[in-house]
Amino acid sequence: MIVIAIANQKGGVGKTTTAINLATAFAASGWRSLLIDLDPQGNASTGLGIGSADRENSSYELLLDEAALADCTRETSIPLLDIVPATVDLSGAEVELVGVDGRTQLLRNALEGCGDYDIAFIDCPPSLGLLTLNGLVAADKLLVPLQCEFFALEGLSQLLQTVEQVQQRFNADLGIVGITLTMYDRRNRLTDQVSDDVREVLGKLVFDTVVPRNVRLSEAPSHGLPALVYDHNCAGSRAYMDLARELIDRLPERRKAA
Repeated sequence: MIVIAIANQKGGVGKTTTAINLATAFAASGWRSLLIDLDPQGNASTGLGIGSADRENSSYELLLDEAALADCTRETSIPLLDIVPATVDLSGAEVELVGVDGRTQLLRNALEGCGDYDIAFIDCPPSLGLLTLNGLVAADKLLVPLQCEFFALEGLSQLLQTVEQVQQRFNADLGIVGITLTMYDRRNRLTDQVSDDVREVLGKLVFDTVVPRNVRLSEAPSHGLPALVYDHNCAGSRAYMDLARELIDRLPERRKAA
């Protein structure tokens, strides 16, 4: 199983939307997929139709070693896609785990030996705290959604510094698989300027595919569905299918055959 953390400490950049729809796209392509909701807001869980009553065991219990991975996973309406849901209990986890030995490696330990899935996506919270750190330590790769706004590069710089520290101290194998530009609006000249700046600085790390601003992407979670199911022909859905194909091309050969 390859593990991909989806993270950006800035909120509202399309991180959860990216996690939901990439996981769906991979499942639709035949990959046995797992989405781990590590955000106390639980938006990825809601967006895949997992109600609060069906979250008895969640990523909180998984981190605290109160339940095994198999007991925390839930099937979704998408064939081949399961989820570890999140609850608001996660919001207190960072305080509870302060004195725990190996607190940065709890998620990695929980995922060890998991052979039930080909790929797992971790939807990290919009912060650089202990939860996100657990996601980065558990991951093989990091994917960064980046909103096309003026301060995008400034926030990205801080995230890349954190990644470097994680590589040095906890997870030398962590690599950045790519940066995807989200909320792209071709009518806005600033969007093109931010895109040009990001590509000039980061080059091939930036995916060719851009995710446009799209009403259908925003509507889908309220129906408990990924956009790819809610409206597979909308511009946002087509973009995420293209992004999934790009991502597959960047994964190691042995994973593509999964």
